[in-house]
This record gives sequence, structure tokens and C-alpha cells, in this order.
Amino acid sequence: MAEDVELIEALDARVQRREERREFFRALGGAAMFAGGTAVALGGGMTALQAQTAPTDADVLNFALNLEYLEAQFYYYASYGTALPSSSTSGGSGAAGPLITTGAGAVPFTDPAVRAYAREIADDEKAHVDFLRSALGTAFVAQPSIDISATPTSAFSNAARAAGLIGAGATFNPYTTDENFLLGAFIFEDVGVTAYKGASPLITNKTFLEAAAGILAVEAYHAAIVRTTLYAKGLTTPALMLVEATEAISGARDSLDGTTDLDQGVANVSDPSGSPASNIVPLDTNGIAYSRTTGQVLNIVYLNRAQVTMGGFFPAGVNGTIKTSAAN
Repeated sequence: MAEDVELIEALDARVQRREERREFFRALGGAAMFAGGTAVALGGGMTALQAQTAPTDADVLNFALNLEYLEAQFYYYASYGTALPSSSTSGGSGAAGPLITTGAGAVPFTDPAVRAYAREIADDEKAHVDFLRSALGTAFVAQPSIDISATPTSAFSNAARAAGLIGAGATFNPYTTDENFLLGAFIFEDVGVTAYKGASPLITNKTFLEAAAGILAVEAYHAAIVRTTLYAKGLTTPALMLVEATEAISGARDSLDGTTDLDQGVANVSDPSGSPASNIVPLDTNGIAYSRTTGQVLNIVYLNRAQVTMGGFFPAGVNGTIKTSAAN
């Protein structure tokens, strides 16, 4: 498709090393990211909000539920061409929002393994949504407005544009090919792992903590599936296209959540001329997975490094008491 050709051309033209890309993104501190035709300031423009009191276990689980709504809806649409059943999304406190799906649909998978992975992850994410809603009882939050569409101004396109994968006015559509689907999944999965790890110290109830640890493990398995498949496919594509794309997305995420390096692509690409060593598991120097605060997670899903309460994949923000991104 024309969009895929444009993506490939853009990737080939924009291959850069990790540090070069991250320095570029950090230089954008006062620049703008275009969303829906409106410039959204990345580096300020909002007064500091009042500090929140320590979150309760229900606050933390509802924060996780917002993220699970997003992941489950994306995987379900990509796998089955439809949204989650109403039994998984109806009711709850807070503002229930529409699911924005323009251009979304079932991926015409050509690789049976990728199709199987997608459906397995979709079913797992739906189970996470159902479990958290049940665990929270009457305290669970409603599904907020979520953008999983594929248009020039969609959250996916803005994320891809921030990573340098497409140009102004172009569309990144994660529903057109196996490779685009995997890149769309890559945007979410590592963030989910770091979100659960970062939130775990906030949970005081041991039963809830054990459940959160179980979900963290599943998210890590999902991330490993996506990262492994992207690495393997990347080695057979011209100019290591998919490998470089993960570095670009990783760099963009890192530019949003602060100055600390909390993200890695699927390979060591210091020498793009050869086959790079794999980096399936992103770890720090102690071999420990990274953590993100709730604010840093929201920086990424809101696609904004400033302190805001909405944007990106959540056009009206998330529901619950934890809803403000960090000021980076």
C-alpha cells in the first residue's frame, strides 16, 4: 500500500543511532508536536497542579485498568476487527468515552505465527480488563475515550511522527501489515511492563500485589514476543528497517518521560551496516527491568512531556484519581 511504501522510504531516509536521535528529541523541549492539526507544547505551558495524596490500592489498580482498556481494544480490533464486548466496557465511574476507530480493522496477517500471537495477546488483555473490573468491585472506572484510529492526526500517527517514522500529514496504520501491527504493539508493551513494575511499590494489599505481579509477568511475556518477532523479521528487511524503527520509537518514548534512559530498542544498532546483536530484554546495568512512575507512563500515552491531563491515546484523559503526567 502507498502508506507502507511511504513508511519504508521514511525509515530508510531517517536511520540514525540511538544517541543522535535522543539528543534531537531532547532539543525539542520547547517545540511542538502536532495533534489533530493543533500544536501541543512539549515543554511547558501549564501551571503546576496540586500534589496528590498517596494513592490507594484502588487508585493504582484503576490506573492500570485504563492502560488495559487501551491495550485490549487495540489488540482486539487488530485480531478480530471489532471492539471488546460491552460486558468488558460498560459501567464504571468517571466519564465513559467513545472508542475512536476510524481506519482500524482486522489486520490481514500473512504470517500465521503473528496472527496467533495477536489473538493470544488480545484474549489475555481482555482477561486483564475483566479481572481488574471484578477485583475493584463497584469502584472500577469506566473506559475513557480511547484513540486507536489510523488517520493522519491519530495517536498512532502522532507517535510514529514523533519517532521520525513518517512525515507531516502522513498516516501510520498499524492494521495494514504484520510489521506495522508489531510496531504498533511495540509502542505499548514495554510501557506496560515498566508501568506495573513502577506501580508495584504503591500497592499495600498483598493479595492485590500478587495479582499485579502476575499481570506484570504476562505483560513481560507479551513484550518479549513482540520484541523477538520484530528482531527476527528486522534481520531480513532492507537496511534493518524494523530494528531501526524500534530504536526510533524507543528514543521517542525516552524523550517524553524525562532525561533518564528507561528504554531500549530490540538490538544494539551501533553498527547499522551489519547484523546487530539482539536486545530482547531491556535491562539496566544490574540486569533489572526498568520502572516508570505513573506520571512518566502518562507522558508517553498522552504523547506529551509536559504536565497535562489528556492527549494522545486518551483524548479526554484517563479516569480515576491518577490522571496527570509528569513535568519533564
